[in-house]
Amino acid sequence: MEVKVMTEKTKNFIWWGGMALAAALIVSNKVDAASNADIQDHYKTVISQKPYTVEVCRDQVTSGDKTSDAIKGAIIGGILGNNIKGEKDGGAIGAIIGGMLGHSNSGASGNVKTYCSNQTRYKKESRTVYSHSSITFGYEGKVYTVNFKK
Repeated sequence: MEVKVMTEKTKNFIWWGGMALAAALIVSNKVDAASNADIQDHYKTVISQKPYTVEVCRDQVTSGDKTSDAIKGAIIGGILGNNIKGEKDGGAIGAIIGGMLGHSNSGASGNVKTYCSNQTRYKKESRTVYSHSSITFGYEGKVYTVNFKK
């Protein structure tokens, strides 16, 4: 019986062949896992507010000011009341009566006045933008999801 010893060339051939076979198995497993992967892009809605200014005007009813007419009537009534003979409180009584008459006979009337002011308002604009992506895959019986940004 003759025993043959493997040459260095044969050993290298077997070693490199085994490595090539292992690499092919690893790559085929990766391709299998990648073919079962699901990649999704996710989006979100962003609302931006743009400011703008408007002038807002409104009418407001104002009452007529009868104060000056009442004061004038009170002064005149007080002067006349002081000139009444025999009355020591004539000036005070005359001022009260003159004030009431001046107020009631006043020609002041209310009117409508317009008041304007600037107001800041906001116009809303919404848009859809990219948020992130996710990949879902199975490996050794388990499902994994990984989020990432492109």
